[in-house]
Amino acid sequence: MTPKEAVRFARDHQAEAVDFKFMDLLGTWQHFTIPMSEYEEALFEEGLGFDGSSIRGWQPINASDMLVIPDPATAVIDPFCERPTLSLICNIVDPITKEEYSRDPRNIARKAEAYLKSTGIGDTAYFGPEPEFFIFDDVRYDQNQHEGYYHIDSNEAVWNSGRKESPNLGSKIRYKEGYFPVAPLDTQQDIRTEMVQYMERVGIRVERQHHEVATAGQAEIDMRFMSLVKMADALQWFKYIVKNVARKHGKTATFMPKPIFGDNGSGMHCHQSIWKGEKPLFAGDGYGGMSELAMHYIAGILTHAPALCAFVAPTGNSYRRLVPGFEAPVNLAYSSRNRSAAVRIPMYSPSPKAKRIEVRFPDPACNGYLGFSAMLMAGLDGIERKLNPGNPLDKDIYALTPEELKGVPSVPGTLEGSLQALEKDHAFLLKGDVFTEDVIETWIEWKRTKELDPLRLRPHPHEFSLYYDV
Repeated sequence: MTPKEAVRFARDHQAEAVDFKFMDLLGTWQHFTIPMSEYEEALFEEGLGFDGSSIRGWQPINASDMLVIPDPATAVIDPFCERPTLSLICNIVDPITKEEYSRDPRNIARKAEAYLKSTGIGDTAYFGPEPEFFIFDDVRYDQNQHEGYYHIDSNEAVWNSGRKESPNLGSKIRYKEGYFPVAPLDTQQDIRTEMVQYMERVGIRVERQHHEVATAGQAEIDMRFMSLVKMADALQWFKYIVKNVARKHGKTATFMPKPIFGDNGSGMHCHQSIWKGEKPLFAGDGYGGMSELAMHYIAGILTHAPALCAFVAPTGNSYRRLVPGFEAPVNLAYSSRNRSAAVRIPMYSPSPKAKRIEVRFPDPACNGYLGFSAMLMAGLDGIERKLNPGNPLDKDIYALTPEELKGVPSVPGTLEGSLQALEKDHAFLLKGDVFTEDVIETWIEWKRTKELDPLRLRPHPHEFSLYYDV
């Protein structure tokens, strides 16, 4: 869609306002809105100003002026606004130099796509994430000098099997048994279907939806694969729609990786492949029907996985899920069909077009623009350096003994560990100026000072059970 077509689109849909959405460094959509009387083609070239110092991880106050430049190809009608509102996803530029802003996550993703083409290896990287999430009926939490707690609740959670509900009709989902019984155990079929319908309204093609493994409303909706930037855009719409449909029904949705103790957390397995024109480059006659190029890509992912975790498992809570011996794959091995490996080769179809890898350690707290870009850069580094992934591990890795696992590396056990890995290993991200040293340093500093330090300073509620009587 051209700027002229985007203006006509708004008028054809009788839009009364235009909303400009863009992404902060950490991964949250920001927005502001103008009336239709201010909407004209010139905005797509001249942009609109805003205060960059008020956006997390961006500008200092003495250099705060920034511009948003809307992308006309992203024009859709926002399905949640009461008054008809056109929505546009924007890129960020410096108002003085007119250069693309290096800390704009969407700019990083666009540079990653450009770098792929510049290598001559391929021209399109496809991504198909599987974001899991919880739909709760109630959530309360607080942390101050004299108390710290959280309380979540769900009408379908097994911990409510004995609650007085006048009447309690049973049919609660037992721990780890949510994949995937029908109603009345699954209480959220209609809500998920409504989410899918909203996604289709904004142009997202959905392949399926279902309840996930955990009790208390864990869900998954799978989008059909798209190219990197388009999928990162779609992931933002995905989260926006899930949260707003849940709220419409008096519920709350979260993409927090591990909100419930003792049951499965929420991951975001990421399917990915590279194509050149109409040719899928991951298809071949090697292990799992994969090409030599695909094996090098896998090796790049496994080699750089500890550093990748800083972007694809980017919160302290991510590492409540990535615990050895539990539900998430932490061992850096690859295998076909095997969901206990960090990288899986799906074997659903023999078609060359279906050949892809699935990276299983990311979670949905990930900023898609950064996470997808980082994984692509790691895979390309593996291809460019012809890295060898070693032999596949076709056993149930969860059942292996410590002795058998001795030679198998694993992802970091903490966010601090992943940040340390990123400090040591990020040259692969700097190729093509995709990521910059400034972005890497800002990310690490923010995570340490705004997330890790506050956690270090606060006692954990479970510590009272462990240590109060010492």
